[in-house]
Amino acid sequence: MIPGAGACTLGPVSQAPQSAAAPQLEGLRRRFGRVAVVHDWLTIPGGSEQVVLELLEMFPAAELFTSIYDPAPWPASITDRQVHVSPLNRLPGARRHYPKLLPLMTGAFRSFDLSGFDLVLSSSHATAKNVRTPPGTLHVCYCHTPMRYAWEEGFLAGEQVGALTRMLMPPLLARLRRQDLAGAAGPDVFVANSRHVAERIERFYGRTAEVVHPPVDVDHYLALSRSAGDYYLTFGRVVPYKRVDIAVAACSALGRPLKVAGDGRAMEAVRAAAGAGVEFLGKVSDAERDRLLSGARALLFPGEEDFGIVPVEAQAAGVPVIAYGTGGALETVQDGRTGVLFDSQDPASLTGAIERFELLELDPEAMRQNARGFGRERFRSEMAGVIERAAEGPS
Repeated sequence: MIPGAGACTLGPVSQAPQSAAAPQLEGLRRRFGRVAVVHDWLTIPGGSEQVVLELLEMFPAAELFTSIYDPAPWPASITDRQVHVSPLNRLPGARRHYPKLLPLMTGAFRSFDLSGFDLVLSSSHATAKNVRTPPGTLHVCYCHTPMRYAWEEGFLAGEQVGALTRMLMPPLLARLRRQDLAGAAGPDVFVANSRHVAERIERFYGRTAEVVHPPVDVDHYLALSRSAGDYYLTFGRVVPYKRVDIAVAACSALGRPLKVAGDGRAMEAVRAAAGAGVEFLGKVSDAERDRLLSGARALLFPGEEDFGIVPVEAQAAGVPVIAYGTGGALETVQDGRTGVLFDSQDPASLTGAIERFELLELDPEAMRQNARGFGRERFRSEMAGVIERAAEGPS
């Protein structure tokens, strides 16, 4: 099985306030009469889908294209518009087993007819960027990451796959890499969600990328009251690469209480590492999410993420973050000021980071101030600037 991509986020996008970038956006809407927003798949809300929702707010008349679409979890900004889906959407079980269709998705996206569109905005962590655009149509790709399962050795470690699948995986991944590299030649401009991803785009694709951090709905979390308790918290999908097992093992070794909010296919391995003080909550409501955040001593974030929205949301709530010091965490967590970074993805390293954290006195206002720099209006303004510069061409 090839897992889906995209970071889980703590909450839904709220109605956006009037943006300071509104005049800039009005000019872009006049300039680009027909806009297509293209996303890999629309099945389960996550961090990459926050970008899609924001692009649709920026261009309300945009048409939406995707490979697989399940309308159930989405707000009216998606369900009230026509969503163009690929032929893969008609396959039995596609909404549930869409990752298994990945080898067919490049063909699915290249089947879309985008003639007549003036601007294509692809939101891609897999194959959305591979759409064909007609001559003269500007294509800006917001890249959440180059396809992780194709390029990252070890990304599938911990996944339960059969012997036959293991045998077929090398040629399959080689084919995906070829398709991914060919598709990377299509966009006129790449936008990366972090400096970490921009470096990977240059390394794998040989393309430069501007960095625009994704939109985070920080206002909701800034308004939460803080009443820190004694427990640590992990939040999100419990899948192998998130390494929730490290958080469980570290807290169990230290005898610290830990609440695990979320569920997923790695839960069996995570439970096996748990001591008496670990509480598994499963999926929680928005109200319970807020209560958990408000009372957490700190958020533990042991996985490697390309950006990582959850640590920003936690900091907006005044909650320190103890994170694995690589990827997007290096751009969102300030070591010794808004949290603590640890340098090895193992329980001993996280144990040391927790002990170091407990000796610090961190200011919640510093965390909130750091989070304010990742808000939604900032995203709109920066993305509008990227599109304007791309439309003007090389200076």
